[in-house]
Amino acid sequence: MRGCPPLASVPRFSGPYLGYAMLNALEIIRRDPAAKRFEIGELLFAQFDCPGAEEPVGVWAQTDHLIHVLTSKTTWKTSSGILSAEAGQTMFFKKGAYILPQHVAEDLCVQLFFIPDVFVREVVIELAGDLPVVSESVDSPEIAIRVNHDVALSAFFQAMTVYFAGDEKPPEALLKLKLRELLTSILVGKSNPALSAYFRSLVASDAPPIAAIMEMNFRHNLSMATFAQMCHRSLSSFKREFRRHYGLSPGRWLLDRRLEHSASLLRTTDMAVTEVMFECGFEDLSHFSRAFKERFGQAPSAYRGAPSVTACAQSLNV
Repeated sequence: MRGCPPLASVPRFSGPYLGYAMLNALEIIRRDPAAKRFEIGELLFAQFDCPGAEEPVGVWAQTDHLIHVLTSKTTWKTSSGILSAEAGQTMFFKKGAYILPQHVAEDLCVQLFFIPDVFVREVVIELAGDLPVVSESVDSPEIAIRVNHDVALSAFFQAMTVYFAGDEKPPEALLKLKLRELLTSILVGKSNPALSAYFRSLVASDAPPIAAIMEMNFRHNLSMATFAQMCHRSLSSFKREFRRHYGLSPGRWLLDRRLEHSASLLRTTDMAVTEVMFECGFEDLSHFSRAFKERFGQAPSAYRGAPSVTACAQSLNV
């Protein structure tokens, strides 16, 4: 069973990981006839045998999901850095974008479980009277959360491995029950406080907070329609609510935020200007240089060499 998208069908990456067009993860899975998957409405369970990849692949998803590694080891590049997981380990990814770097392992097999917010809300509300107190400080602002296994989580992944190995799709009621058991274990247990806090936060609103989505993903080269999808809003509603929250259009905010981040990278790293450009979501060097100069009064290379910037960088390295 081969479940990864053909490498010939995805964009080629000739520079740093961020700053390129991204692919919709759900669409990739649903298009691939070799993927072993079960679907129940917006719920999606999938298993992939992934061949080695010579180049990175960028993906985004409008649905939170678990990635469980069955064999070998894999890595992800997020806006916060590099994450990795090996056989038996699991990562939870919030709705957003990340990069699958190139890997040489030929026996990589993973399971993915896309869990819509409405399903999580139902479970949280059902368990409201039994949920232990969780400090708000444990809620992680990062796009990815490492999942700590307990007996219930291990049993879930073992059961799903058996189901994927079978010739028939398990009853939908059974799949939903298994997933509810998984969420219940995370919510009432003590092994995953950050993930439990995040699940509970989903009850506060029918749609994800725009500010959180934008901060986690502004460095990725995503269309405005994609940002709207990740925020679970129509494009017009997204733009209207965005302006109400920030007082700016999404396009203006993205430009300003990316320029701020590029200035920070120029001050604190030795990355080349072109690397900084891609890392901050820009595609064209001339456009980046022009926008940077309009904002900071200097070209990126000159800004890096400015005395005040150099002194700042040296103080940070002390």
